[in-house]
Amino acid sequence: MNMFVSQQKQRGVTLVELVISIVILSIAMVAVMSSFSVSIGRSADPLWRNKSLKLAQLYLDEILSKNYDDATPLGGLPVDTNPSCGSLGPDGGETRATYNDVDDYDGTVDAPPVSLVGGLDSAYDNYSVSVSVECDNSNQVNASGTNHAKKISVTVTPPGQSDMVFAVYKGNF
Repeated sequence: MNMFVSQQKQRGVTLVELVISIVILSIAMVAVMSSFSVSIGRSADPLWRNKSLKLAQLYLDEILSKNYDDATPLGGLPVDTNPSCGSLGPDGGETRATYNDVDDYDGTVDAPPVSLVGGLDSAYDNYSVSVSVECDNSNQVNASGTNHAKKISVTVTPPGQSDMVFAVYKGNF
């Protein structure tokens, strides 16, 4: 009886092959992790942008509900044909609760922001809101048949981020 025993030569991984595979895997892991870190670092952007938008909308809704000018009657008619843009800002002893026209809001700075209808969530405590109103007598803004309009800019500053400016026009009507 003849027995043939076949021996197969066992072969393992050499040290050089092992080092090369570790280097290649390390490079791949660094690339994957750096892409994850960039996306994780930006994951809060939609949150603070949405909060900034809500704050700006809150302020703009409040401001746009007011009259164009002190001389503008309730309902806006008849249109004030010679609106004054000489003195913007609150008149006399007015407070935000008694503002009656859009230019009263010029120079308003709230940090933290406040609402006239109730308190805001404490998540807005580190935000800042400032309002500026300016007359735009250019012919580019012709909302009411005259070239008088007021540009209302609301600047929201989220914590640790750059300013976000939202602007609207209020026409003399």
